Amino acid sequence: MLRLERIHTFYGPIEAIRGVDLEIGKGEIVSLIGSNGAGKSTSLMTISGVLKPSSGKIFLNDTDITGLPPHRIVELGISQVPEGRRIFPKLTVFENLEMGHYLERGDLQSSFDMVFTLFPILGERKNQKGGTLSGGEQQMLAIARALMSNPDILLLDEPSLGLAPIMVSKIFRTVHDINRRGVTVLLVEQNAKAALKLSHRGYVLENGAVTLQGNSEDLLHNEKVRHAYLGE
Repeated sequence: MLRLERIHTFYGPIEAIRGVDLEIGKGEIVSLIGSNGAGKSTSLMTISGVLKPSSGKIFLNDTDITGLPPHRIVELGISQVPEGRRIFPKLTVFENLEMGHYLERGDLQSSFDMVFTLFPILGERKNQKGGTLSGGEQQMLAIARALMSNPDILLLDEPSLGLAPIMVSKIFRTVHDINRRGVTVLLVEQNAKAALKLSHRGYVLENGAVTLQGNSEDLLHNEKVRHAYLGE
């Protein structure tokens, strides 16, 4: 469904990803793990069009989307939840969600029904300012806002960052529910164990390059992964 071929991307003067090859099949959850600065977020921003690759190709359903602007990427069915949530704090929950639907991809009411089913608390607080929500609720809002565009592929960047363990578990259960609804997911996550347990397959990024890939269960038992990323 989504394929990266030999992607090189610079973040300022630094070549943040170097020759990355990556594939995601329809209906999969694929995790991208690695240390800070490995190029995980840069990979997502390159897919979503925020950053332009210096070389290489990106294909969505065999159509070349390399270098398209972000709004065109969203129109084609790829939506990103950025690291740090980046909600609009002075807008209400309802208004934040409306912003996610600005390209009018899919039916507005159906999108609201979906996100309020996934996140009932957002329905209860739809008139509350986004900045007054708890960290976990803001993360829910960020994910819900991305879902308002009715995406085929959801890019999730560090959804557990700064959250209490009980909220982390809730967010990961919801990601599983989103995937069961037919949304393909590419997940960047520092919590490598949780990411691999949730995903079907995984890639390990080191210094901007893929060094390992495979079935998530196999990666969970890989000695290098266990030592470097699972704290075992």
